[in-house]
Amino acid sequence: MGRPQNDFRRKSSTVHYQTFPTPPPKSKGQPPSDTSSNDEAYHRRTSSRDSNEASPLPVKQLCVLAVISLSEQTALNSIGPYLPQMAATFPGVKEDQVGVYVGTIASSFALAQFATSFFWGWLSDRIGRKPVVIIGTFLTAVCFLVFGFVRTLWQAILVQVAIGLVNGNQGVVSTCLGEITDRSNQSRAFIYLPVIYGLGGITGPVVGGLLVKKGAHFSTKDPYPYLRPNLVATAVLLFDLIVCMFFLQESLEEAKTLPPLGKRVGNLFSWVWQFASSTRPSYLRMRMPHGSKKQDQGHTPLLEDHENDSDSDTESETDMPDMIPQHHTDLTSAQIFNRDTVLLMSTYLIFQLSNVSYNALYPIFGQARPPRGRDLSPEEIGFSLAFAGAATILFQLGVFGRLRDKAGNKVTYRACIAGMAVAFILTPWVGYKNMKNGDGGISSGKAWLYIELGIVLLIKSLAAVGCLTSFLLLITNSAPNHSTLGTLNGLAQTLSAAGRAAGPFLAGGLFSLSTHLEPKGEAMAFSVFGGVAFVGFLMSFGIRSEQLESDGLEEDEDSEDDEDDDVERR
Repeated sequence: MGRPQNDFRRKSSTVHYQTFPTPPPKSKGQPPSDTSSNDEAYHRRTSSRDSNEASPLPVKQLCVLAVISLSEQTALNSIGPYLPQMAATFPGVKEDQVGVYVGTIASSFALAQFATSFFWGWLSDRIGRKPVVIIGTFLTAVCFLVFGFVRTLWQAILVQVAIGLVNGNQGVVSTCLGEITDRSNQSRAFIYLPVIYGLGGITGPVVGGLLVKKGAHFSTKDPYPYLRPNLVATAVLLFDLIVCMFFLQESLEEAKTLPPLGKRVGNLFSWVWQFASSTRPSYLRMRMPHGSKKQDQGHTPLLEDHENDSDSDTESETDMPDMIPQHHTDLTSAQIFNRDTVLLMSTYLIFQLSNVSYNALYPIFGQARPPRGRDLSPEEIGFSLAFAGAATILFQLGVFGRLRDKAGNKVTYRACIAGMAVAFILTPWVGYKNMKNGDGGISSGKAWLYIELGIVLLIKSLAAVGCLTSFLLLITNSAPNHSTLGTLNGLAQTLSAAGRAAGPFLAGGLFSLSTHLEPKGEAMAFSVFGGVAFVGFLMSFGIRSEQLESDGLEEDEDSEDDEDDDVERR
């Protein structure tokens, strides 16, 4: 079984550019260029070659990417169930301020990720995908270990900032997925990534909910009550690191001609040292200017070294063959950031703002006392999220792919943003009748509460994974070529981090403010973000390019057009 896999991998490397069989959507009125016309001719040949049958999926690499994503999502999602309780036990935190501080902690992670996500995507375009994933996974594991030992609010914020700064793997994994697939099989491959996120939405809350007892607090008997889930998260990430080091293959074509990974990482630190010190690494002077000869091994006059210093600096900025691959295609910003791409990024920002705000509001709303909340324990919150994640996985595997193939990427993306708005509007009314008439028994009160929560969480979860799947397909198909895909995914994760930075802080603040409003004040925060999601739904109607669709839908439309032409000719 191993040999056919290797044969396929080598084959896929040679036809790497088939990932982009059509040119990117262009802004209205954009003049054609020589580069774009050449790309169009090449893409037409590639499209006609690949349209006959779907390429086989690179199963081995898909499994490796699945392990990376599942491990990271398990660790990140393990914090949510116990974070409100953790924040409430910090010294100096009042009960009516818990929402604000929960939002502050969550926002600190996303704000730090906002600052570095674009850098990690850009760096992966330069040194390769694999070294970036390895560095991010290792540093994230260290940060989770430290998070288990925090005892104050500011310690928690600082560690979350550190996690956000070093973690840019989500965008890089999406880039790898786009590079190892083409339009004939990308729909099948991209469906599984949100499924993995859904699994992480199950395993993470279960880890965080089960390993933290309700009412746990800092004491001499148990000085670190939140260490256990973080130890598990660290172990999961270390396993992810081992899998990545031994089994992840480099998907960036230019990086495959570079030296081994260890030497590249060493050169990266040497490059950083170059700009932080007056002493330049020796490897930066290895390649000589054109027409010159290598110097002898003996001593060289200091004056001559000093005179050639500026030339070496200029050369080293552009000539680092041991670390950075050469890119030969220069694209203008108008070719990369056209109207559809800008609208995609804008609506994705709104989606992530809405999604993470809901993820922050639900635990606060769930654990708050009636009538503002529903008095749920961390275990109940964790299991409710796990149920929604499990149901979403089944839907994603069994139904969503067929619906997306029929409706297309754009329509699915639009409908899922609308579903997010619906979930916001419904959530504050979950269990409201029972809260008004009394707590009720298990059969009349809690049972209906669980049913209503399950329905609303299911709507929200389906909308979230559907929107993510559609966006990944849309942004991959909008990239002009593979050399810009890492940058686009890095920018997408940067905007995602911006939404996730503002969302928890605003959500927590609005919910804390709503405690002083009567009646039904808790509905204010949900209504505000529901309105934001609806704005994103309206904006998504501006995404119109047919080139953003996958091959299956395009082939169906082309066949219908051919039938119409035949009727007209008759």
